Amino acid sequence: MTKEMVSGLAAFILPAALLLATPGHAAEPDSARFQLERSGDHFIRLDKQTGAMSICQDQNGNLVCRMAADERAAYEDELDRLSERVSKLEKAAASNGGSSLPSDADIDRTLSIMQKFMRGFMGMAKEFQNEAPDNKAQPQKT
Repeated sequence: MTKEMVSGLAAFILPAALLLATPGHAAEPDSARFQLERSGDHFIRLDKQTGAMSICQDQNGNLVCRMAADERAAYEDELDRLSERVSKLEKAAASNGGSSLPSDADIDRTLSIMQKFMRGFMGMAKEFQNEAPDNKAQPQKT
């Protein structure tokens, strides 16, 4: 093998070996995120990121968790609120005929506003061009 081939092969193998040797941190769950506390025959699990609490029980060696009653009610209230919002949005979209394009009257009004703006802007630009440049000597500012 030539020296270039050896160095090229080493440049490829070394990073691959380092990647394979490092443990996969992304696949591991965040162990500091949850806190378990024993309460009688069940556990209370606190999610430190969201503040959500769950009641967990040991069933055949598996820890099965369910939302606490007050959180379940809040969760269902939020689902109901979002369902109502979606229904209102669907009705509004259906009343527009499924089109969110502006009407011809809206387009005409917008073009009228833009024309007024551009005429005023171009008028100011012409006024600045027509002004005679001031050729007087400026005082020294030093």
